[in-house]
Amino acid sequence: MRAWRWMLGSWAFFLSGCVGDVRDVSEEVLEARTPLVEGNKLSSNSLALNSLALNSLALNSLALNSMDSQSLAAIQDPGSQGALARAFLRYAIGCAFDVSQSLSFSFTDAAGLVHEETYHGELGLAPEWATTALDYFGQRMVSACVVARVNYYEVPVLISMRSAVPPLHLAPAPELSQFPHIEGAFWGNLWGSSPAIYACYKRENVANSRAFARDCAAGHLRNDGTIEECGMIDIVGPCDTFCSTQKGDPYYQSCIDQPRKAGKGSTQMLVTTALP
Repeated sequence: MRAWRWMLGSWAFFLSGCVGDVRDVSEEVLEARTPLVEGNKLSSNSLALNSLALNSLALNSLALNSMDSQSLAAIQDPGSQGALARAFLRYAIGCAFDVSQSLSFSFTDAAGLVHEETYHGELGLAPEWATTALDYFGQRMVSACVVARVNYYEVPVLISMRSAVPPLHLAPAPELSQFPHIEGAFWGNLWGSSPAIYACYKRENVANSRAFARDCAAGHLRNDGTIEECGMIDIVGPCDTFCSTQKGDPYYQSCIDQPRKAGKGSTQMLVTTALP
């Protein structure tokens, strides 16, 4: 086991990579996955809970990339900002680390109580983050994954996450038939000098997505018929306008990298989401 430890006042933060099994997954994830994974034998590799609060995305400037003292102070904060920082970190670790990796730290709340936290890896999009800064690919894939897990209602919904790049490349997998309705795609970079995140939706599946309490690809439908975006997520429109796919593929191959700017450069660093 490799561990890094920092001491700041009365708390410690350490990062470790160690052998784990299904028991390493949080109880929240296990409870949500049990009926599907055990009952239908789905691959858990690309399934994730998406109850991340919208406000956590405002912390994209959190310098977790370099694990500096400012970052550590952010997740140590006993107030509401600390709670948001920890929520962001928990989901980022879940996206980046694989199931053999975990991150543990402790913080002291306003009442003086010490809390021990452990965040477990799930999808393995950037496992090297355990030992080095996120590279450009890692930033893009972890950003897309984290944002794909945002839920307008802050409720957990089991989703299928797919991509043309490993490890989310499912070809074939039972999961594809159990989650046949593509919701949309997410891409961008929360760690960029000008953070930007984009989303698009599969037009014919919008009603299905909203029935599953998933609003952030197409936007939340207000009572007056107007659309509300999910925080900083820029909904650019239907995916068939901005993304491409090959016939039969259960995910988008690429999307226009910066849809709001001139030029047609594309990126494969994106996450496609799907629902039952």
